[in-house]
Amino acid sequence: MEEIYLIGEIGQNHNGSVDIAKLIIDCAVREPKEDLFNLNLNGLNAVKLTKRDLDFELSSSQLNKPYNSPHSFGKTYGDHRRVLELSNEQHFEIYKYAKEKGLDFVETLCAPSCTSIFKFFTPDYLKVASRDLTNLPLLDELAKARIPMILSTGMSGKEDLDIALETILKYHNDVSILHCVSQYPTAPQNVNLNSIKFLKNNYPEYTIGYSDHTIGISIPVAAVAMGAKIIEKHITLDRRMKGTDQSGSLGPDGLNRMVRDIRLLELSMGVEDSFVCDSVLESKIKLERSIALKVDLKKGDKITIDHIHLLSPGDGVKWIERDKVIGKKLITDKLKNELIFEEDLAPKF
Repeated sequence: MEEIYLIGEIGQNHNGSVDIAKLIIDCAVREPKEDLFNLNLNGLNAVKLTKRDLDFELSSSQLNKPYNSPHSFGKTYGDHRRVLELSNEQHFEIYKYAKEKGLDFVETLCAPSCTSIFKFFTPDYLKVASRDLTNLPLLDELAKARIPMILSTGMSGKEDLDIALETILKYHNDVSILHCVSQYPTAPQNVNLNSIKFLKNNYPEYTIGYSDHTIGISIPVAAVAMGAKIIEKHITLDRRMKGTDQSGSLGPDGLNRMVRDIRLLELSMGVEDSFVCDSVLESKIKLERSIALKVDLKKGDKITIDHIHLLSPGDGVKWIERDKVIGKKLITDKLKNELIFEEDLAPKF
């Protein structure tokens, strides 16, 4: 199975601090280990930040609205958002830090003006948030950059997705599509992982993945089993930190477990066939059953169906081969509960 592309979404969990963003990256690059089989599992592939321009974000009345949430960083929602926004230079600093750690860097740009970030660096991918899949002027501006794009579908159906793709394809076709549900956190009954199959069947020319907002790690692991090739998950230093996205994110240990489990799943998928693996042969011989005697028999005794049953190990005559035994005479004494081998039997003429 090809390696799944794993994106750790920092989003706004940096709380306006470059240092916190770097600490999250430090946690993200801890590679999972599996000592039992001495596996050298790969870690996270990329981290992601979000860039907004508040002049293109909310109406004036919403920006000036008092924001009294315990997660607020300002008196109004506009003040709150300004604290959480990092400058182009700060994004560049975090980009360079991620690159030093061997990670790709993904940017969600929420306004055409945010493309000014390209003066500083070129992200490996541009991510389109679910809310902006219908923001066609933004899609047009982002597509002009001809940077690979990842689309989230958390607020749209097939019609909106098709229009978005039509807009982007005027410039390039390097596009990935993520199934997503924009409920924070997403209730299990709303996840609908079968949408991954739908996207794979209806958009076979694109890479299909899953952007997760559920609690825990089981759903993204299941998404990989269903064919997702990209997984995006919010990450943080501590889920108890201030911020609306923190509690629904993965802390360092949770991230490590998710990455480990997905990497193990990659190794576990195998091929579409049914066969006995070489690693099973030793167990097969030890544990499978062979024909043995229920009673003591002497040399010259003829074996009947009533004389035999099955015992381990599995290196003797199998039940399906019982005709090789029934009706044959022993050429040696044989004790109860011992296996019968073909060399114990006289030839039948």
